[in-house]
Amino acid sequence: MTFIQLTRLNILSSATRRTRIICSQLKMSSMASEDEVILEKKGSKGIITLNRPKALNALNLSMVRKMYPKLKEWEEDPKSTMVIIKGAGEKAFCAGGDIKAVIDAGSKGEPNAGSFFREEYILNNAIGTLHIPYIALIDGITMGGGVGLSVHGSFRVATERTLFAMPETGIGLFPDVGGGYFMPRLGGRLGIFLSLTGMRLKARDVYKAGVATHFVESEKIPQLEEELLALHNPVEKDIASVLDRYHKECQLGREKGFSLKADLDRIDKLFGGNTLEQIFKDLEKDGSEWADKQLQILKQKSPTSMKVTLRQLIEGADLSLQDCLMMEYRIAEGCLRGHDFYEGVRALLVDKDNNPKWNPKTIEEVTDEMVESHFHQLDNDLIL
Repeated sequence: MTFIQLTRLNILSSATRRTRIICSQLKMSSMASEDEVILEKKGSKGIITLNRPKALNALNLSMVRKMYPKLKEWEEDPKSTMVIIKGAGEKAFCAGGDIKAVIDAGSKGEPNAGSFFREEYILNNAIGTLHIPYIALIDGITMGGGVGLSVHGSFRVATERTLFAMPETGIGLFPDVGGGYFMPRLGGRLGIFLSLTGMRLKARDVYKAGVATHFVESEKIPQLEEELLALHNPVEKDIASVLDRYHKECQLGREKGFSLKADLDRIDKLFGGNTLEQIFKDLEKDGSEWADKQLQILKQKSPTSMKVTLRQLIEGADLSLQDCLMMEYRIAEGCLRGHDFYEGVRALLVDKDNNPKWNPKTIEEVTDEMVESHFHQLDNDLIL
């Protein structure tokens, strides 16, 4: 073999090795993307595993786009009897939506910046209207987008590791993913209180507040899942029977009352105003240590977000889930047009200086017209 032939052979060999490495890397990248959410069918049962434990199973657009068609496929299969959704790892079910990509697109003025919200809400509606039982094992952090993946289903199983919150007013957003439907239905003004303050509920409190339908020890969750998967051709009452038994057998934290029980009356009273100004006034007038604490918490939140949230929840109390989600898409687009969402994410999630510069700075500066602009009809309204 000549020198030239050897040289050509070495070049071809090197190019082949590089091609193989690139293909291998692309394959690994593709697998990583596919594995962000694991969708499997065991007999008549569909299982969704949110598989981004290092990111606390945060929900992104690619995950939504994989989950929705599979959920519809399972629903349309007459043999399907249930769907179970859970999170990988020991920390979170789903800590929320992966909103940094939304912020990046919105800050660049991209016309499809709201695609994540739009498709996420369509998925939320699919869960809420599913014709087969949907069991969410919320064993860990459950916030924002994670709430949307769980609360609209038939059953929500909390554990001592569950941490529930809708903290959106702290980042210039609002309690979306159907929060306008679910939160006002928690009873009294509890949902409004939790949404405005972003207060966290833990463990059995998540059940006592009405967010979860059942409470089970975390260590029993694998056993519970196995028993559900072993059910032969179950209907909803069969699933409920298993969940009820595990719930009744769980003694963990049973002796403790609801941590907010003593505060429910004053929550109804002090958060009973239909304007944010009235709520602030009532808290100031009350003058108790508790009221002052809540007032200081509220003063840290986005004034615009709080006003929008209060209107959202008051209106949502009388709307269907579909109408709430359509309203929330309008609000989300309004947030993308505004200032506080970008500033809140910067301050709390990017730079992490925890010092957002809200604009407007005070609730008095947020006009009715500013709030109304979040509820205007859109050319691309979400239709469900």
